[in-house]
Amino acid sequence: MSRPVVAIVGRPNVGKSTLFNALAGEMISIVKDTPGVTRDRIYADVTWLDKEFTLIDTGGIEPDSKDVILSQMREQAQIAIDTADVIIFITDVRQGLVDADSKVADMLRRSGKPVVLVVNKVDHFEKYMPDVYEFYNLGIGDPVPVSAASRLGLGDMLETVAEHFPEGSDEEEEDERPRIAIVGKPNVGKSSIINRLLGENRVIVSDIAGTTRDAIDTRIVHDGREYVFIDTAGLRRKSRIKEELERYSIIRTVTAVERADVVLMVIDATEGVTEQDAKIAGIAHERGKGVIIVVNKWDAIEKDDRTMREYEKNIRHVLSYMPYAEIMYVSALTGQRLGKLYDMIDMVIENQTLRIATGVLNEIMTEAVALQQPPSDKGKRLKLYYITQVSVKPPTFVIFVNDKELMHFSYTRYLENKIREAFGFRGTSLKFFIRERKVKEQ
Repeated sequence: MSRPVVAIVGRPNVGKSTLFNALAGEMISIVKDTPGVTRDRIYADVTWLDKEFTLIDTGGIEPDSKDVILSQMREQAQIAIDTADVIIFITDVRQGLVDADSKVADMLRRSGKPVVLVVNKVDHFEKYMPDVYEFYNLGIGDPVPVSAASRLGLGDMLETVAEHFPEGSDEEEEDERPRIAIVGKPNVGKSSIINRLLGENRVIVSDIAGTTRDAIDTRIVHDGREYVFIDTAGLRRKSRIKEELERYSIIRTVTAVERADVVLMVIDATEGVTEQDAKIAGIAHERGKGVIIVVNKWDAIEKDDRTMREYEKNIRHVLSYMPYAEIMYVSALTGQRLGKLYDMIDMVIENQTLRIATGVLNEIMTEAVALQQPPSDKGKRLKLYYITQVSVKPPTFVIFVNDKELMHFSYTRYLENKIREAFGFRGTSLKFFIRERKVKEQ
């Protein structure tokens, strides 16, 4: 099921990052009094009661002048409008209602997206409520008073936000068509790959701001099977600040990956794998998606008998946290090997949905334990009782042990490798949860 996306928009110093951290439950963003210092993580998965959603801090405003603040707030609002199911528009009761708030409110109102107006820094409800009423003038609904720093009013705010979650979130389960997100830095050839697969120039690549408003879903039928490609390619905007562009593409990536079964991570062969590629691939890894690394522009590389081996070694080194990812070398320009992409996608989806019988899993675990003794600490040895698979997409396993503390990461990795030796699981991550089960001493 795809999680709804909630974006936070607001002027500098109104408390966007403080609210983001309060909801995310940890200090993810950097919070200082200097405007524009939100530099770190910009998205987090949040669980509230029985609701799960992805929260995005649009951030990134550098206030050089009032005009710049306003233009960047508009840019920020546009990111939220493009990507979010619900927008939290945060204002500051102490600064009061300002012109920039009104202009952005107009833009948000015209977008037709649900907007929850939040008035922050209301530490004393009786004292500040008369000032909160002023925000009714924005004309985007009832203002919700909160104090992000003191965590007051957040429950009421989340209740209002959750009322706007799309009904269809659950229905996507019914859609059996494979969903494939094409992600990567700007200009690596994402649109060209889709156009090649389509055989026509359906996806317009342009630098003009606003050419493409939403991630484009392109339906392609291959050998009688329908695939939905989610393309983030045309979603670049001109920006004075390189970081804004990077932030924008990462936000788009999060929302596209969220909806996908398999992620095609496109890398430019002429550039090699970069730090930003690692960041983008990390999003797919964290969310347990199937991953295929597509090295595009392979035709532009001078090759000898060692080129591919060296190239793969470099990719595996930079993306060492995802050794399971498949790698393909293609050229969107010549169409080289693009036809084989479908076979690879089918294989990864099959592995993402593979279920292993509990009996077989326990045989593998027993054999693994016999080959390599579990770790011990201060005379106490780890005992593994039982393993079972609890879900797919990604395949997720629960291991019952006598003491969670003794289950080192390296031993979990060892068991994962044994399961992969038996069943492959190429192209998909595996998730493991360790549970304690007390067994009475005989």
